[in-house]
Formats: sequence, structure tokens, C-alpha cells
Amino acid sequence: MQNVHPLREALHNEVHARPYERLSSPLALTHVGWASGDGVLAKEHVNHLLRQRHLPLASEEANHISTDLGGVWLRWEKHSEFHTATFWRPITDAPNGFEPGVLPDAPRDWLQGMPGQWLIGLHVLVLRQSEVVPDASGSDLVSDLVRRTLDESTLVAARVMDGQVIVYTDFRLHADGFGRCILVVDDSLNPRRLGRAVQRVLEIETYRMMSLLGLPAAREVGGALVFAERELAEVAEQVRFAQKQQEPDLLRRLTHLAAQVESLYARTHARFSASAAYFELVQRRIQELREERIHGLQTLGEFMDRRLSPAMQTCAWAARRQQALSERISRTSNLLRTRVEIEQQQSSQSLLDAMNRRQEAQLLLQSAVEGLSVAAITYYGTGLVGYVVKGLKSVGLPISPDMAIALAVPLIAGVVWLGLRRMHHKVMAGIH
Repeated sequence: MQNVHPLREALHNEVHARPYERLSSPLALTHVGWASGDGVLAKEHVNHLLRQRHLPLASEEANHISTDLGGVWLRWEKHSEFHTATFWRPITDAPNGFEPGVLPDAPRDWLQGMPGQWLIGLHVLVLRQSEVVPDASGSDLVSDLVRRTLDESTLVAARVMDGQVIVYTDFRLHADGFGRCILVVDDSLNPRRLGRAVQRVLEIETYRMMSLLGLPAAREVGGALVFAERELAEVAEQVRFAQKQQEPDLLRRLTHLAAQVESLYARTHARFSASAAYFELVQRRIQELREERIHGLQTLGEFMDRRLSPAMQTCAWAARRQQALSERISRTSNLLRTRVEIEQQQSSQSLLDAMNRRQEAQLLLQSAVEGLSVAAITYYGTGLVGYVVKGLKSVGLPISPDMAIALAVPLIAGVVWLGLRRMHHKVMAGIH
């Protein structure tokens, strides 16, 4: 085929860019994420770990790595403004909790040196249903593990993936700075479906934390907008009764206020938009789990509606409030500018009227000057005619000087007057 689009293959393979892992229970996972990290430096950091283990390095285009580090698997993903690393390893016996011996041995020095700021941390235990049956004392091992490792006051649980997986979590940070999550899976669940279930749980935690990055910005915006709205109300009230000399100062205050609001909008709009997108992903991942209620416990969806939705509404409200304030400032500015323009038009009209009056006076004066000019030119013209006639009479011609001057006066006056009028019409025609 000719004229193949240069991105055809890359776009086609995008749906396979981050495939689900094939996982088998029981296993333990540690999931961490860093915000605002340099993707290039993060990938180089990952390659440094692979280089130490004598493993193939990630290519420059790779945004996803999945490899066996030797008993512990690593999955690294690069996103637009964060990157994550997930370590997991199989376990043999039913664990007593989230002890270091149970969790995968993630390189601590390597984790501490990862570029960016650590934001996401979650430990997950995936247990097989057949291995957590009640012991000899009749105690349910899962219930006992949940009571010992999770906070019952915020415990969230649900059956997901058509009832083949039970999720327990408390959305709490524990002593090591990580959250806790327990998954109990049916023995019939195949590795691919288990990989999807685990990935969705990890993404819920990841996108939940990323969406909350907009909350501090929303609180900052709320405080700043209170001052800006008060300032706008004062200016709008003063616009109603302002004198002409006060208008430039009011317009300056409005311009300064608009610059402040637009600067705040520019700094926070991207964050609010990202938070809304991440929250939508959280809701979508929860829907994909297809939750079924466990009696007496709230589901993940209910927890997010009660705890995360208000934070996201705060972000959305802050974004709408900024937009509304910007529009109000624009309307007030337009009102003041319209008032100034009307006053300027009135001043211009008064100036034009004064110019018209001056022009009329100039025309009257010009007419008077033209009359005087006709008389003066006629006077000097007849004087010249008198000199000529007297000269002719002195050489013997029978001409009366007085009669010649008398006849020349109306003739000269008429010619001069017609010439001035003609010149006057040409000048006025050129002006118009």
C-alpha cells in the first residue's frame, strides 16, 4: 500500500500498549506511584535496575515494562504526569498479615531514588478461597486477617467480577505509609481475569490519589476568590455613582482584578480538568468490577460517592466559580467602557458643534474679507487704468481719464468678484 500514515502501526497497537498480567493466587503485591516525575529519568532508573539484574533494557519508546527480576516480578508504567511500579511474588502459605517476609522484596534503595514525589503506595494480598477456610477452632482466617490488618471503622468490601473475587480494604495509611487491600478469589478464576481484577483495584487507588491532587488547588482558589468577589462587588457599586474623573481608577482596578483571576485560572484549570478525568476513570473502574454488596459493609462505589465525590465537587465548583467570576468582571468592564465611550462620544459631539460654529464664523469673516479684497483690488486696478489713460491722453488720444476710470470700476470689480467666487468653490469642493 502507498501513502501509509506514519502513525498507523503505533495507533493500531495502542490498545495493546498495557496488557493485563496473567496472575495466579496466592500472591502478594506492592504498588507504588510517583507524581510529576521526569519520564526519561524514570525509565533510565528502571534500566539501571534491569542492568543490575542483567536483563534486557527498555526501549526509548516503551511506556510499559513487565519482567521477572528473579523471584519477584516488576511492572512499570509511564503515564502523562506520573509513573507506577508494581512488584509481586507468589506465596505458599496463608499469611498472618502484611509482614515484610510476605510482601515482595522491592529494592528499597531503588524505590527511594525514583524520580518524582512518592504519592501512591498500596500492599495487596491475593488469597485463594480454598486456602482460607475456617481453622480447627472454627475461626474464619479471612475475617481474622481483616480484623487484624484493616480498620473496621472504614472497612469497604464487595464481591466483584461476577462474585468470583471479594475485595476488602479500608483506604487507610498504615505505619509503613502504605494502604492495605485483601482479595479472596475463587479457585476457578483464570489467571487473565485475576490479572484484570488486580489491575482494576490498583488503578482505583492510583486514579483516586491523582484525582485528589486538585483538592488543595480548589481550597486555594476558594480563599482567593472570596477577596476577588468582594473587590468586584465594591467596584461594581462604585461604577453606579462614579464621577467622570473616577472612571480611569475604576477601570484600572477592574483590569488588575481580571489579571489576577485569569492568572489563577491559568494555574489551576489544567489541574481541575485532570482531576475530573481521573475521577471519571475511578468511577469507570468501579463499574467494571460489577460490585455485589456484602451484608453490613459499604461497597467501593458507595465509599467513593460519600468520600471522594464531595472533593471532586469542590474542584468542579472552584472551576465554575472562577469561570463565573471572570465573566462577571468582563461584563462590569464592558459596562464601564461603554459608559466611558458614551461620555467620549458626547465630548466629541460637543467639540464638533464648537468646530461647526467656528467654521461658520470663519466663513462669515471670509466673506467680509472677500468683499474688502474686491474693493481693494478694484481700487488698485482702477488706479492702474487711470495711469494708462492719462498716458494715452498725453500723447494726443481723445480719451477722458475720468470716464475711463468710471467704466473700469464695475468691470474690474465684477471680474475680481467672479474670480474669488470661482476659487472659493474649488477650495470647498476639495475639502468635501
